[in-house]
Amino acid sequence: MANKAKPRDDRDRRAKVEEMRRQQQAQERRKSLLFIGLAIVVGVGLVAAAAVPSLLKSRNDPVKKALGGFGVSADAASCAAVTSDKVVGQADHKPDGTIVKYAEVPPSSGAHWASQILPAREFYTARDRPQMEKLVHNLEHGYSIVWYDSSVKGAELTALKDIAKKARTEKAAGPSGKFIVSSWDPAYGAFPAGKHVAISHWGAKAGHRQLCGKVSGAVVETFMTKYPATDAPEPNAA
Repeated sequence: MANKAKPRDDRDRRAKVEEMRRQQQAQERRKSLLFIGLAIVVGVGLVAAAAVPSLLKSRNDPVKKALGGFGVSADAASCAAVTSDKVVGQADHKPDGTIVKYAEVPPSSGAHWASQILPAREFYTARDRPQMEKLVHNLEHGYSIVWYDSSVKGAELTALKDIAKKARTEKAAGPSGKFIVSSWDPAYGAFPAGKHVAISHWGAKAGHRQLCGKVSGAVVETFMTKYPATDAPEPNAA
């Protein structure tokens, strides 16, 4: 009887060992599947973390929005009527460093330095704004320039930066994007009371200015459309 019991005990042990092996393999498979699942979740999370900011940035890109959507409406901007100023100073190049006294605030034409801002950035602050006499040279070449005083801050300043980017893509700015936003230098005069933003353009027959109380992309759009980069004494110059 003892001899018969031994083979049965061996079979039972082998069965138990095999069962333990199957359970261990099943446990390892579950661990592997859990690890793979976690890796997929982490991978998807990393991809999403990288993609979402890029997507949000793309959606918020000013270039993809309408120019008239920045700032307040034209009616709410408290703008004066557009002027038609006598054109002076065409090809009147002064030595660099010469300070020119302009008849208008801001100037829409006038004598200027032989050098211009090239390449011109789209936006300048009070710390890095170009010399006025250089900017007037850019006006002569067809640029429209928006000037803002020190009271423009916060959301209005952000709107101006967005306008600067978007306006350069407008057809009226020409293929080279002849549009600049620059901080106004009060050494060249003060804006009228209640006016904090102005836009200038040097046309072939007249200079044009419009001064407003608030930032308005709609005003800029209308102004540029009426006075495009092609309307200038030297529209083909850089």
